[in-house]
Amino acid sequence: MKTLALALRNLLRNRRRSLTTVLAMIVGAQTVLLFGGYSRNITYGLQTDFVQSGGHLQIQRQGYFLYGAGNPAVYGIANYADVIAAVKRDSVLAPMVTVVTPTLQVGGIAGNFAAGVSRTVFARGLVVEDANQMRLWNDYGFPLNPRPSPLTGTSADSAVIGTGVARVLQLCGPLQVKNCPQPRATTDGAAGKTLPADIAALAAAEQPPGSAGGDARIELLAATAGGAPNVAALNVVKAVSIGVKELDDVFVALHLSQAQRLVYGNQTPRATAIVLQLTHTRQIPAAKARLEELLATAFKDQPLEVLDYETLNPFYGQAIAMFATIFGFIAVLIGAIVLFTVSNTMSMAVVERTTEIGTLRAIGLRRSGIRRLFVWEGLLLGVIGAALGVVIAIGVASLVNRSGLTWTPPGRGDAVPLTIRVWGETRLIVGTMIGLVLVAVVSAWWPARRAARMNIVDALRHV
Repeated sequence: MKTLALALRNLLRNRRRSLTTVLAMIVGAQTVLLFGGYSRNITYGLQTDFVQSGGHLQIQRQGYFLYGAGNPAVYGIANYADVIAAVKRDSVLAPMVTVVTPTLQVGGIAGNFAAGVSRTVFARGLVVEDANQMRLWNDYGFPLNPRPSPLTGTSADSAVIGTGVARVLQLCGPLQVKNCPQPRATTDGAAGKTLPADIAALAAAEQPPGSAGGDARIELLAATAGGAPNVAALNVVKAVSIGVKELDDVFVALHLSQAQRLVYGNQTPRATAIVLQLTHTRQIPAAKARLEELLATAFKDQPLEVLDYETLNPFYGQAIAMFATIFGFIAVLIGAIVLFTVSNTMSMAVVERTTEIGTLRAIGLRRSGIRRLFVWEGLLLGVIGAALGVVIAIGVASLVNRSGLTWTPPGRGDAVPLTIRVWGETRLIVGTMIGLVLVAVVSAWWPARRAARMNIVDALRHV
């Protein structure tokens, strides 16, 4: 305690220099914490988006993730309803799972024959009620206002398309899509023709009872499980922006029953994936292990596998790795600045107190005592600077979070509130404090070693 008190008094002897050093550490701590909180917010935001749309885990037929896009019908799960029932009644999985729902991915060609245009699309059949429930997942407390799917309450032949699909199919007017210039007039005479009789017959045969036409109609052509072509006439209720142009240009969402009717016709319907959304992300290892055990015993006749959202969305891992690299670069840069600042401060203190060091050595203080005194001064600078940096960073983050600022993160089509997560991120705060304190101690060690190795006589006659 005496050494600590003496180190504090020595720091107060030159308040201006000590204050400058502490301010540099405060700025460094704030920089690391604020960027760390920002990147952590992006991590949680991406995770929330992926979990809301595709769940934490998916049960798929082996090989579908790598090869299924070419022919989804081949990789369908035959008895998906039995798998869902088994998951819901399992004593281990039931407390963790919030939503279990089937989906069916369909590749095909969407066309607006009246305008003579078409394009390839990637459609997803879903259970609308389950999709709405999944949108409510918000484990990290984002200030979100989840909206129900546009398919809610619509007829079985309804669909939602991406804004890129609407633009190509010339449906911007009926769907009120903004920033959609009119294309040049076609010269091949295709526009205005009626649907060919054979295609119209297929569409009529697959159209569910009670469906109603609308101003925005498309025909979705896909291959059935047997390889024959099939067509569904769909009423487009809305065009949505996914936030990624490549997805906007191919996105189609429709009711699961309609997608199954398009692919399997009168055959037994299947699903290409069973989506599971958990209560918390940290439950993934336990849930995945239990699912694999369940599938290996109760459904060993089917080659099924369990994939998590990180595997299903490689962009997530790439984005996290990028921000981790940037964060590491900033942390190293700040550490270098603090290192040289504290080292310069302690070196100047050693020069100014050379006579004092000689006197202390002359009255019997060992070299280890001199070294410990300066190291304690560096430790105090580190602790004070890191602690004040954390407090100020929390305050700045709170102001930003309450400012109402918004931004559009990657993969989103709409703006969200800007949030910097510092408070509650214990690992980030503790890691930053420990890192700065260690840098301060290391910075003080070399000047302290030089002070301890001074010759007593030379130090006493230093002017």
